[in-house]
Amino acid sequence: METALPVDPSRLGSAAFRREHGVRYAYVAGAMYKGIGSKELVTRMGRAGLLGFLGTGGLPLDRVEADVRFLQATLGPAQPYGANFLSQGTDPALEERTVDLFLRGGVPCAEAAAFLQMTPALVRYRVTGLERRADGTVAAPHRVLAKVSRPEIARQFLSPPPGPILQSLRDAGKITAQEADLAASIPMAHDVCAEADSGGHTDQGVALVLVPSMMRLRDELQERFGYPDAPRIGAAGGLGTPEAVAAAFLLGADFVLTGSINQCTVEAGTSDRVKEMLQGADVQDTAIAPAGDLFEMGAKIQVLRKGVFFPARASKLYDLYRQHASWESVDAATRRQVESRYFGKTFEEVFAETRRYYEEALPEELRRAERSPRQKMALVFRWYFFQSNRWAMEGDPDRVVDYQVQCGPALGAFNRWVRGTPLEDWRARHVDDLAERLMCGAARVLSERLASFARDARGMAAS
Repeated sequence: METALPVDPSRLGSAAFRREHGVRYAYVAGAMYKGIGSKELVTRMGRAGLLGFLGTGGLPLDRVEADVRFLQATLGPAQPYGANFLSQGTDPALEERTVDLFLRGGVPCAEAAAFLQMTPALVRYRVTGLERRADGTVAAPHRVLAKVSRPEIARQFLSPPPGPILQSLRDAGKITAQEADLAASIPMAHDVCAEADSGGHTDQGVALVLVPSMMRLRDELQERFGYPDAPRIGAAGGLGTPEAVAAAFLLGADFVLTGSINQCTVEAGTSDRVKEMLQGADVQDTAIAPAGDLFEMGAKIQVLRKGVFFPARASKLYDLYRQHASWESVDAATRRQVESRYFGKTFEEVFAETRRYYEEALPEELRRAERSPRQKMALVFRWYFFQSNRWAMEGDPDRVVDYQVQCGPALGAFNRWVRGTPLEDWRARHVDDLAERLMCGAARVLSERLASFARDARGMAAS
């Protein structure tokens, strides 16, 4: 007789996570750039009692505000939802305007992504509205879920907001004295997600290394600061099958966060053509390429490579930037190739188009480019990255080979799992259904493993 009891999917992970976010499962659909994590995707998750994040990165603020208003009207305070808050290292004013929008729109939870350090805007979002409850604990109406891939960044999110930033916000009248004082007793984020090898920006970390390391860091800082509620450590990256989700919970993850698999669902805000391509991806069909938003820094993203030339062309542009001081120093044959095959127009035509954008959005960046031929080349090359993303999202039939589709190998694993089932067709994939199947599947995997361990233990005892 088996002694292992069946595992309940609703009890996997942290009960505190489920309670604080008001969700059925310790499961999150993470945000995806430029509204791929659409309001429809977030709504579908929220109505199923699950947490999803609106993909706000790269969108104009008026679009973000319209989507937030939609979510407020559709889900309201009773159902879970959140919005991505992407770090804007070169544009702190945009961060401030985003936080103004979040506070005005009542966004209850922000998914902080790509932060290298705490910023005044992020701190302001976190501490605004802090108050002491009757039992002496601190109520924090604005929750932060931080996606991090390095322990030194996790340490900042697991620590209280920096004192100098709190003081400057208080001096500027942006937070109250009470909010500044209470901030010392809470971490910047109660939820920190260890992001392993994933789509988009990635350090290609390994979950087996990252999750335990960040759990130990959490325990160290919990002992140091003595928070009434310990921060929670989640896992992301590579989660496309029940076995992977089960492994994350066995590692001790308090919650799991999925990304790439959700891009190939009905609700994802990208083109049908991209979804068709993603549906056919296998585990080996991704590649690492330069990132357009952090082009000069040499940052990397993981993208689909099957059926496209984008990874190779993006790498070629980055190599040209590193090796040449100006466009004019590139040999004529290469210049012709880039203009005709990559851009579809001349270098100067692209710069003229780029100039119109930067004159309004980032005029100082344009001035730098006008003074530096190399920086001018960088801005023009960045245009290709921006357009390759747009061509993919719009499903431009003439630029398929240039599609930039950010995804990780988890999608290939998922495609293999559902092969031969109705979910093989992306038109049958709904984001909440994927969550249900993965969580229930993970519970079955764990139940089977525990039953197997129990049988083995009884066999050893009998022998």
